[in-house]
Amino acid sequence: MPKMKIRKSVKDRFKVTKNGKIFRRVSGQRHLKSNKRKTNIYRGKNPILVFGKVEKKIKKMLGI
Repeated sequence: MPKMKIRKSVKDRFKVTKNGKIFRRVSGQRHLKSNKRKTNIYRGKNPILVFGKVEKKIKKMLGI
């Protein structure tokens, strides 16, 4: 049976920590920031923890 390939798009969008936790970036933080609240821009700098069924799917896509 061949080796399972990882999804390159998932590899670039998510970060896996040493303990196996998965973090993602906040959406809507690229451009048009003048219309957004400053608190939302500030909160968008911190990565968000992914958990539940989505975490399992991402780990499968990463081959973990």
